Amino acid sequence: MLHDRRIPGSRANIDHLVVAASGIWIIDAKSYKGKVEQRDVGKWLQKDNRLYVNGRDQSKLVGGLARQINAVLEAIEDADIKVSAALCFVDSEWGVFSKPFHQGGVLVTCPKRLSEAIAEPGPLSPTMVMNVADRLAAALPPSVRVG
Repeated sequence: MLHDRRIPGSRANIDHLVVAASGIWIIDAKSYKGKVEQRDVGKWLQKDNRLYVNGRDQSKLVGGLARQINAVLEAIEDADIKVSAALCFVDSEWGVFSKPFHQGGVLVTCPKRLSEAIAEPGPLSPTMVMNVADRLAAALPPSVRVG
């Protein structure tokens, strides 16, 4: 696991990177209060799924992961490794029958379900996991916070 990694050439960061047998996971952790849900706000016969938290449209959070995904893809130099992105809401409410969902290719979930997804079996051996993690650590240095 790599935490708070800087994206070179920008002020942006990646909250968490996890390299597991299932691949590389880019995790943007959010501490938002309220219910997390996906709503279809499209017109008749037109789907327009949006991410809502506490009744507010937070779909922009999904788009914010694009830069992070690109940075990871550049760091691994197009190696044939699955890269997954997740928005993980740590303090939010999930209904009794709520399930994680995909929004724009990003998994929207809670910590427990995210850990289950990361733990899925995959093609990366322990040696490959370490090599990929080392490559990511070198390409995406830790953020330096002042103050």
